[in-house]
Amino acid sequence: MSPEQYLTQWQQSQTDAETMSPLIGKLYREKGVEIQIYGRAVINASTIDLLKSHRVARWYTGQEVTTSHTLPLLEALAGFDLPACRIDLGRLASLYWRDHQDCAQLDEFLKTTVAELPKSTPLKEPKDVVLYGFGRIGRLVTRLMIEKSGPGYPLRLRAIVVRGGKDGDLEKRASLLRRDSVHGPFNGSILVDEARNALIVNGNYIQFIYANHPSEVDYEAHGIKNAVVVDNTGMWRDVEGLSQHLTAKGAEKVLLTAPGKGDIKNIVFGVNHDDIADNDTIISAASCTTNAITPVLKAMNDRYGVESGHIETVHSFTNDQNLIDNFHSGERRGRAASLNMVITSTGAAKAVAKALPALKGKLTGNAIRVPTPNVSMAIANLNLGNDVERESLNAFLRETALVSPLAGQIDYTQSTEIVSSDIVGSRYAGVVDSQATIADGNRCVLYIWYDNEFGYSCQVIHCIEHMAGMRYPVVPAPKAER
Repeated sequence: MSPEQYLTQWQQSQTDAETMSPLIGKLYREKGVEIQIYGRAVINASTIDLLKSHRVARWYTGQEVTTSHTLPLLEALAGFDLPACRIDLGRLASLYWRDHQDCAQLDEFLKTTVAELPKSTPLKEPKDVVLYGFGRIGRLVTRLMIEKSGPGYPLRLRAIVVRGGKDGDLEKRASLLRRDSVHGPFNGSILVDEARNALIVNGNYIQFIYANHPSEVDYEAHGIKNAVVVDNTGMWRDVEGLSQHLTAKGAEKVLLTAPGKGDIKNIVFGVNHDDIADNDTIISAASCTTNAITPVLKAMNDRYGVESGHIETVHSFTNDQNLIDNFHSGERRGRAASLNMVITSTGAAKAVAKALPALKGKLTGNAIRVPTPNVSMAIANLNLGNDVERESLNAFLRETALVSPLAGQIDYTQSTEIVSSDIVGSRYAGVVDSQATIADGNRCVLYIWYDNEFGYSCQVIHCIEHMAGMRYPVVPAPKAER
């Protein structure tokens, strides 16, 4: 192409993307159809983000998929009577244009695809959600729920419970939601209603309830019923402690955003979310590290068999550590988090067995806290039941990230230049760094990046949806694991 043709092509792609945005929004707001492009949600995506999402096809499959390929499919889908579902427009376009040269058979192709859609199970009425705590995870879950809110999305963030109540508290909370040093500014509008202790966030009325204990809360007094209470404080991690939430009027179920103790089910969405029963009232979403490594370990165990292994976590510092040297009850955690690498323990390796019993007793683990505010890495040194070589292993992980049932949890990168800050905002539980993969005989070492805040919060959202009874089919259906 000539230099002028590159610019013309880019401008046409921009025009296509600008045409796509309102169609994507209309399908979501009116029908509950969530459009994705190679696993990447594009609700409220900018024109540039839409264009960037199309590049994934070339990275993963070597096949060029552009807006000129996806726009005709999207325009046709907008005219269909679709049930609530998730449609991967990128993968759908790949399937169609692989076998066709024009749009002549597009309607027939899409009608067949839609006809094969299983019945979704949308909720009969909106489901109330309450956040108990408003720290790092609480604020990111808020952002995600507001992003998804609309007539087609049945979960409603109704209230947030916090301690305090002093003058200026609500404005401070609003400011922390509005601005984030790691994740950037909030995408939208936040209004403060001091008189009613509420925030109106992109039109969503969120009641702030000030209480020091679950027993002090009456959700029904605020019109909240049968709510899922998301405890992101970590104050209670066993059945006895978390059951206190269920004594509050209007609370029906509890989701803990930390590893649960005792008999609490630790759920890694994508791996064992089907273990959530309708009558379960208390569930744990496990930890960020457990969510990052378990999907990859499941894929590896299913394909190659994991005989044993060690997981070393290189983890960003957290609020549990001291900024400067000071007393801390935990070993080494009293030393300045921003100045030191700190060896500490992690229960993530053992916690994997709660979500993936096949690996019980096969893994050890340790952790190093490092002076970065977000994004971590798990290094999985695995002994396999079969020999493996690097190229075929990476090809398997790439396919797993693209088309398997774990595609929503595992991402894959071929970049030789990627560093931790590039993973900020990743919506995946973990990102396999293929360029760092080592394979030798029956042994391999995998490097898995993860945004321990945002990626984990996305997994929490999936758990809330499943607890609430949301079951949406995915098109095209993921390939069954081999």
